[in-house]
Amino acid sequence: MLRLPNVRHEAPSTIEEAVVLLGAEGTLLAAGGTDLVPNLKRRQYPGAHTVVSLRKIADLNGINVDEDGTIRIGALTTLATVAEDSRVPLVVREAARLVASPQIRNQGTLGGNLCIDTRCDWLNVPDTWRQAAEPCLKTGGEMCWVAPAKKVCWAVSSSDLAPVMVALHAEVRLAGPSGGRTIPVAELYRLDGLAHLTKSADEIVTEVAIPDSAGLRATYRKLRRRGSVDFPILGVAAAIRLDEVGSCTAAGIALGSVASAPIRARAAEETLVGRRLDEDSIAAAAEAAGKLARPLNNTDLTSRYRKRMIPVFVRRALGDLTGH
Repeated sequence: MLRLPNVRHEAPSTIEEAVVLLGAEGTLLAAGGTDLVPNLKRRQYPGAHTVVSLRKIADLNGINVDEDGTIRIGALTTLATVAEDSRVPLVVREAARLVASPQIRNQGTLGGNLCIDTRCDWLNVPDTWRQAAEPCLKTGGEMCWVAPAKKVCWAVSSSDLAPVMVALHAEVRLAGPSGGRTIPVAELYRLDGLAHLTKSADEIVTEVAIPDSAGLRATYRKLRRRGSVDFPILGVAAAIRLDEVGSCTAAGIALGSVASAPIRARAAEETLVGRRLDEDSIAAAAEAAGKLARPLNNTDLTSRYRKRMIPVFVRRALGDLTGH
């Protein structure tokens, strides 16, 4: 049995108190804890001595709709709640339902899923296993064992909601020592498995704002070994708007779980805009998206298979929206 290390637990009642606590080195942020607790048990954060829980901050929970149709979801809102609230866009609800298991969705949060730590077969194993080999970059070593020639960590983003929010052009609200700021969800991430979030350690995601989705067609396709529980090894989110003659006026396509951050497929989007969505335009967009990502052998199934599935899943996702 893997046991938790000895860590101090803090549960502030305000965002301001939490921000102050997070300013100390060796402090970790906890929302639902469904990913953090197993990582702690595997001793993935050896310098951590304090966990700051957000559970007592009521302002971070809830779903509201603005007059302009913007959906605002508190970061501490559970995935189960997101999945069942009819005010939330259907694609977001569907993606939330695909996360893990009912027990984890009851505990896990929207903000936690967006900020989930990157994963890798060399990292997400018990500490005794890691001690049998040289440490990787993310555990204090000098190289990434997935790509030893490069001084970059290739651990992958495993969020189901991140590519969906990128495709929907959603925004996140951050609270930190300098006050609050709002950025697009796409700008919350960087291609670096060591530090995949652009927010500072003492900033908190407090809210997600989804623009009015009236008239928007959107879907999410997820690849994993089993039909439930497993993390995604490929996620494809697609959102389009069509005019009265069936031509695409706007498109959002994002790939998840093939890199350290969700990847927006801008070339694929540009392929669709201004064209009727038929088999040819969909095939062209799928081909463009397939050229973007280069999965490596650091998660479930082979990198070659995951690479080949990218255009397949993009084509299927766009087919979901058009009937092709």
